[in-house]
Formats: sequence, structure tokens, C-alpha cells
Amino acid sequence: MKDIHIGDTVRAHYNSGTYIGKVLEDRGKHFLIEILAVYKHPLQGDIHNPFQVEDVFFHERKALAFREKANIKKPAVHPFDEPVPEYGLSLKKAVTEARNKLKEEDTPFNRKALKNIENLEKAYYEKHY
Repeated sequence: MKDIHIGDTVRAHYNSGTYIGKVLEDRGKHFLIEILAVYKHPLQGDIHNPFQVEDVFFHERKALAFREKANIKKPAVHPFDEPVPEYGLSLKKAVTEARNKLKEEDTPFNRKALKNIENLEKAYYEKHY
């Protein structure tokens, strides 16, 4: 595994989403990451009971915001050597990819997750596109 240092650009997995960001601090078992772009939109629903819709709390998870800071465990942080995309474009791409994947199969989970993503777009994302 490549060493990661303060100031490096990284890809980091956090709460079912994946982001591109900059390492701001080494905090022992974690890095403090400043979010610069969205690589993969967070999953919707209960991550402890994936693909279930009954008898679970179906979470609506939005992507971390531009320049938001997140404390991310070191094993979930990897070097990123490509150009960093603009936040709004990366968010739109991640949302489109998540939506397309959910539309591949008509299931109760996918319908509910699609509804969450539509709500997130209207409430938060459209101003960033």
C-alpha cells in the first residue's frame, strides 16, 4: 500500500459512498479528508439490512458536500492520481449512475431507493448541477 501524506489527493470510502478529497490531517487511525468530488453516491436504505424495505428504517443518505470534512478510517483511503472532477459534475454523474443501476431491476427496494434519490435531487442537488 502506498503511503498517504497530508496534502495528497485520495479516493475515500465513507458511509457507503466514495469521494475524492484532500488529506488535511493524520489523526492516528483516521485521516481528516476535505471532500472535493463524489466518486460513488451513498447507498439508500438500511446498510445493516441491505435491499430490505419492510421492518427496517429506510435511510435517505445524501452525498457529502463540497469542502465538507470527514474523519475517514485509514484502510478506506487510497491514492487518487487522476484529475479531480468539478464537484457538481461529479455529483450529477454519481447520481445518474446510481439511478441507472437501480432502474435495471424493478424491486420494492429499488423503487424506494429511486424515490430517495429523487427527493435528494430536488432538496439538495439541483443547485449544484
